[in-house]
Amino acid sequence: MKPVPHATSLRRAPVQRRSAERLTRILDACADLLDEVGYDALSTRAVAQRAGVPIGSVYRFFGNKRQMADALAQRNLERYSARVTERLRETGDEGWRTAMDAVLDEYLEMKRTAPGFSLVDFGNQIPVGARHGEPNHRVADRLTELLSGYLDREPDEELRRVFLIAVETADTLVHLAFRVAPEGDPKIIDEMREMLRAYLSRVLD
Repeated sequence: MKPVPHATSLRRAPVQRRSAERLTRILDACADLLDEVGYDALSTRAVAQRAGVPIGSVYRFFGNKRQMADALAQRNLERYSARVTERLRETGDEGWRTAMDAVLDEYLEMKRTAPGFSLVDFGNQIPVGARHGEPNHRVADRLTELLSGYLDREPDEELRRVFLIAVETADTLVHLAFRVAPEGDPKIIDEMREMLRAYLSRVLD
């Protein structure tokens, strides 16, 4: 299996705690402004003002707003992975259906509550409307890494392909559910769960 490399959007990685905290404030401000004004109206200057940092601090980390959005998407993926890992730790060894519910539930929760997530999620909608494949490959790689041990399966190319198909399917249907209803149409989400269970049962049962 050849994992897709993670996005690296930072000009300079923070070394000191104060610098890391400043980066966190910048990304938090970026997320809030994405919800408020959208990607097109987002500016590095507005982010700096919202974060309470000099504009030079923003440019120390990012050359432009696209790099900021990419870094926010990567942070979303790291936080999502941590949430899924914790959820699986709490549920114990209850099978792949429980694992699938954890993966979906945590994604839906971030979709509903995480600032800026509706636009950038894991990186596949910036510019708005763009749906490039690489972020979903990264998510599939991460899920293969997280779930192979839980499922007692080799993290091989077959398992990665299965997760990639599931991620692509869920991505399309979740976006449909949230276009139909602000909190995600529950009937579409239920249909998506049934579709994924039917597909995954052929491989994981």
